[in-house]
Formats: sequence, structure tokens, C-alpha cells
Amino acid sequence: RMTCPASGRPMFMASSTGMSAPRRAGAMLRNAVLGAGVARALGLSLPVLGVLNLEAAPQVVRALSHMVDKGYPVRLGESIRRDGGALLRGNDLLCGAVDVCVTDTLTGNALMKVFASFTSGGARETCGWGYGPSVGEGWDKVISIVSRASGAPVIAGALRYTARAVRADLPGKIREELRLAAAAGLEAELAALAPAPVPEEAVPPAAVPTDAELHGIDVLDLEAAVHCLWRNGIYAEAAMGCTGPVIKLPARSREAARQLLTAAGHL
Repeated sequence: RMTCPASGRPMFMASSTGMSAPRRAGAMLRNAVLGAGVARALGLSLPVLGVLNLEAAPQVVRALSHMVDKGYPVRLGESIRRDGGALLRGNDLLCGAVDVCVTDTLTGNALMKVFASFTSGGARETCGWGYGPSVGEGWDKVISIVSRASGAPVIAGALRYTARAVRADLPGKIREELRLAAAAGLEAELAALAPAPVPEEAVPPAAVPTDAELHGIDVLDLEAAVHCLWRNGIYAEAAMGCTGPVIKLPARSREAARQLLTAAGHL
């Protein structure tokens, strides 16, 4: 849990000091469920989630959207940027655009260090609640950690945070959270996030001017998405825009491409 410096409001960082899963997408989806459970235990009945715009983040947003459609009781938040959406950028972390920011292990730990110690130039953790309580499937204890660099305000916050988690029966709340996630198709979504076999390379159609873009495709899916369009006779190019990966294509083919990529699971 960290303090967002622009607003002063708290935000949960759904991360881990260990490894939730061997691949980033699956780890982030598990982190999202566990982070939502912790937020719910501390009084947020309908946590608002966003996913930090890392590799695999669009896949995780898509998986969470499927689960929400099947009744998983969370809400996907909105970036404060003009293009909105549940993919979070740095601005969103500073102002606290959501209740729970989903990230991977290494990024989450780096962010926790920055947010806890930015007022001291990194020498001492001066604000926040430490590194949060341990949660997981079959885990019946509440163990929180602090750092040798944690100052007295952080240690005091960590004690209060842990006390609230214990009083709320956090292990029991996590069991219920995992039940809700399972009922909404968590295992199927985790299976869908596993790496797909590499399809046979496609031959590109004749090049034509690309005067339109498609956003929202994960960088790990970008090449496969371009090949999908080539196989259907649409010329496209992979590119990197200011908000992340994009596919460049002729404007006249944009709607057909959107339908093809949605059907193929890339959008």
C-alpha cells in the first residue's frame, strides 16, 4: 500500500516479493485477484483495478474484462490520460487513479522503493505502510515485512495495516476472493495467457499507404496480429506509438482488421 504524492490518497500495489507465476501475464492476473482480495478486506467492497502498461498488460486487462463479464466483483478503472482505459501510466500512479494498481514483481518492488523513499532521496523509507501482508492459496497466516531502510512512520503504518488485516480475517477473505475468481473463469483465463504455438509465417500483401492505426494489442502479440491480417489479405505494419504498440494499416481496412483481430483474441 502506498501514498500517491499528487493526491495523498492510498493505493494498493498488487505485486509480490517472490514470484506469483513463471510468466508475467499469469503472474499479473494472479496478483490482480490477490490484490483485490486485500483491498476488499480493508473495506473496499468493489475495488477499482488498473493494470500498469507493461508488456502483457493488455492481455491481463482483457482477461479481467472477461472475468468481470462473468460476475467477478471488481471494476476496471480509467487512466486520467485522454485516451482513458484500464492501462495505467506514470501519471495515474502519482495521482492514484485506481484503488489497486496491478504490476509484476520487479516493477512493483521498484515502485514501492520510489514511493516510500522519494522524500529522502532514497536514503530512508519515510511514508507508506511497508510491503504489505502475505496472501495466497492455502495460506493461513498474516505476515508483513518492512525493510532495514523503513523509518518509524513506515513501521507504525505497517503495524496498523497488519492489525486491520488480522481483524478482517484476511486469509478467510482471500479464500473467498479465490472462489469468486474461480467462478468467473480464472483458470481458463490463466490457460489462455499461456504462450501459443508460433503460427506459420505469412507473406505480406502488396504494400499500400498506412493512414490509420489500431491500438490495444500487446507487444508480445504484435507480430502474430500483423501475420493474422496478412493471411486475410490486409496490409499492415507493426509500430510503436507514444502510448505503446500499434498496428499501422490503411484506413479502409481498419474495421475489418478490428473484427479479425478480435476474433483471433488479439483485441
